[in-house]
Amino acid sequence: MAKMSDMQRKRVGVLISGRGSNMASLIKAAKLPTAAYEVVSVISSKPDAVGLKTAADQGIAAVALDHKALGSREALDAAVHNALIAHKCDLVACAGFMRIMTAEFIAKWQGRMINIHPSLLPLFKGVDTHERALEAGVRVHGCSVHFVSAELDAGAIIAQGVVKVLPGDNADALAARVLQVEHKLYPAVLQTLAQGRISLHDGRTRYVDDDAASLSVLSA
Repeated sequence: MAKMSDMQRKRVGVLISGRGSNMASLIKAAKLPTAAYEVVSVISSKPDAVGLKTAADQGIAAVALDHKALGSREALDAAVHNALIAHKCDLVACAGFMRIMTAEFIAKWQGRMINIHPSLLPLFKGVDTHERALEAGVRVHGCSVHFVSAELDAGAIIAQGVVKVLPGDNADALAARVLQVEHKLYPAVLQTLAQGRISLHDGRTRYVDDDAASLSVLSA
């Protein structure tokens, strides 16, 4: 497969609030010669997020914002947007960004901003997904990558990763297996988005080719 030039690669801003393990998986994949994107900035809603150091150590611009000091969702969204524009980002990948965004901000990045969520959406939106999955007695669980929409965890689903719920599982064990799938699925989806092989059309995900569509379910 041909090596991608820097001129061809899409510029990606990653939004985090904590350790940024999915961010790290995106950065690692971006180093492959065939990568269709490069991570040019990591923006955190918390100034002490561990993921900021990870990004800085990789030579990536690390932008520390403080949602408490900024005082409102509108102010935080404006700061995030300005940082993305300053780093000339084409795409946005949310990787554990634990703030609810305004509809106005989301509209500016509609179809260019994706998120990974630790459940098989539309099941278990929000937090504590692994505990809730075990309480519900589901036999499979997993993660979903979706376009970000104004409604929380309700944007068009791009792809999902599935794991079996094993006898004796607790939330930590289940979460660890789901995270392994997240680290495979998210870079694959971002790569395909950067290649222009998936897009948002009338509120639904459009796949350009069969290979892009084959990402829709990843089993582990």
